[in-house]
Amino acid sequence: MPGPHWITPDSILRYLAELRSLPAAAAIAAGIFLIDTLTSLHFAVASLYVIVVLIAAHDLHRRGIVITGVTCAFLTVMSYVIMHGVVVDGAAPLRFAVSLISILIATILVLRNVSANQRVKEVERERANLARFFSPKIVDQLVDIHTPFSFARRQPATVLFADMIGFTAYSSGQPPGVVISVLRDLLHFLSEAVFSNQGSVDKYLGDGLMAFFGPPLTSPRDATNAAMCALEIVKSIECWNHQRTRCNESVVRIAVGIHYGEVVQGNVGGEKRLELTLVGDTVNIASRVEAYCRTLDASVLVTGEFVEALSAEGSLELVKAFVDEGFHVLRGCKEPIRLFSVRRETETAQRLAGLQASGG
Repeated sequence: MPGPHWITPDSILRYLAELRSLPAAAAIAAGIFLIDTLTSLHFAVASLYVIVVLIAAHDLHRRGIVITGVTCAFLTVMSYVIMHGVVVDGAAPLRFAVSLISILIATILVLRNVSANQRVKEVERERANLARFFSPKIVDQLVDIHTPFSFARRQPATVLFADMIGFTAYSSGQPPGVVISVLRDLLHFLSEAVFSNQGSVDKYLGDGLMAFFGPPLTSPRDATNAAMCALEIVKSIECWNHQRTRCNESVVRIAVGIHYGEVVQGNVGGEKRLELTLVGDTVNIASRVEAYCRTLDASVLVTGEFVEALSAEGSLELVKAFVDEGFHVLRGCKEPIRLFSVRRETETAQRLAGLQASGG
């Protein structure tokens, strides 16, 4: 049989931590009260109520912990009154004060620990939610500054739509597992390009996505980042297609549309599911531009406003990656819109490699 040397302070604390029931806390409190009341030990027995507070912290929230601390203080007072009445004599009042202070300190520390744990859980939930839409760098900034999204605001932004061309025709003749696998790979390439260029995903659209650059933390390179993202998407899809052709799989074609302008940002949805999103003419035009890629047979189409934003940011080399396509009337738009395209993927990949080598 194990001897007394097996009983250590750590083992006692671990054992107490496993007593996650209020009956155990109540039984210990009762035992402390009886010892404190019926014996004349010359030390602050009531300070042992700290154990009760610690045990209660495992099962109770802030209010329950406060009630437990008050109850333990009340039991301490009752024991003192029963043993000594209201007479202040000897060291008993000092032991009484030490016990009350111990209970108070333990209760405060437990409450602070509970608050800290709750804050950590809230931050982790917030981080997990934000990580679905924002790059890791933006997530860290948002968590640090506690940026609120509960109100709508209007600000300039670059909006990007990316979509797989001919997905409906492709998926109709493929097994479900193949279709889902292609979608996963496609959305992985798209989202990686967005996040690596400090963009944010507004929503996934089945065989594509909507992304934005700017909100909620604008920077002097929002349009530049969007352009780099579009070129990176083209390069990634081209490399992916090389792999697919070696495996005798069909080539994937992508369409990317970008527009720059003012958007309205805010939370939409029901109480159980709120999503941060962008709305406004800028979003609608970006979507129309992406759809028009099929008409011009272009991998990437951007608007004149976007090219002007690139120039204003000083990204003149990036501006050269786009070819002026003139003015076009898009579906749902009353006025003609000037469009610029990126046509051939190989030239785009070479230009992107040169820009990245020179630091963008």
